[in-house]
Amino acid sequence: MREPSETGGTDGGRRGVLGAVAPTAPAVAVGAAAGGEQPAAPAAAGASARALGRTGAQVEPVSLGGEGILRTTGRHREAVPVILEALRLGVRYCDTAPAYQQSQDYYGEAFRAAGPGAREQVFLASKTHARDRDGALRLLDDSLRRLGTDHLDLWQLHDLREIEELDAIFGKRGAIEAVEQARADGRVRHVGITGHHDPRILVEAMRRYPVDTVLCAINPADPARLPFLTTVVQEARQRGVGVIGMKVMAAGRLLQDRAASASELIRYAASHADTVIVGCSSVAEVRENLGARSLSFPMPPAERAALESRVAPRAGRYDTFKAG
Repeated sequence: MREPSETGGTDGGRRGVLGAVAPTAPAVAVGAAAGGEQPAAPAAAGASARALGRTGAQVEPVSLGGEGILRTTGRHREAVPVILEALRLGVRYCDTAPAYQQSQDYYGEAFRAAGPGAREQVFLASKTHARDRDGALRLLDDSLRRLGTDHLDLWQLHDLREIEELDAIFGKRGAIEAVEQARADGRVRHVGITGHHDPRILVEAMRRYPVDTVLCAINPADPARLPFLTTVVQEARQRGVGVIGMKVMAAGRLLQDRAASASELIRYAASHADTVIVGCSSVAEVRENLGARSLSFPMPPAERAALESRVAPRAGRYDTFKAG
């Protein structure tokens, strides 16, 4: 069983995006746990909400990733407040995975601290890196226990890279049998796939099974080599599959090089995806990153093309997670 090695996959551990921008999404009552502020009452979906493919779930352009401070071990005091602040600000989609160290434990603790109803306010996504039925079911039950919930809104086949993995997943006693069983008994509501290595694998996976979502890499370096936008995203749109973006900042390298601003990168990715997941390292980053929900979407095509041209000369530095 290979655990994914997508370090920085949600661009965690970087500076926040925009400064304090007023949130537009509903808030969840978390009391003083998120820093003593009194949250607003839950509200209807914000103007920026869009459907996550055929799941019918309403998501906003920016969501909470499962990495950043959440992909650590033994840092509950720093990690749990990050989730609580995201809940307070009305985050709609939350990402995590068994491979992300104690990320799932932090979420479970945060949901308990936030109080009754907090878990139900979000579309909760986790993953399995097991390719066999029994291994996947063991990971699922462990995820549910650690998250403190009886179901996942989305269970994703994590970090698909090789055809042989698809053959195992969709073969006899493969992980797809776990998906079918878990959907039938209510432990899982929707199924997705994830990957940032080879777009052809994700396209093939969509052709083999009617998944509900795909999580893939989206940033302005993408068109230069092994593009996901003209393959995976295009295939997903044709099939009504929800699109979730990651690697938005290329693990922070686009920001480090001052190749683009964070707001540009989020607008670019969220112009192609239903939502983008961004890892956070502090409560301040949560406020700043979720503030990006108030940006203007989509980014106009001419602006997207100009950003791609600006990044293209060093695109190889920003796609190191793709197949060699």
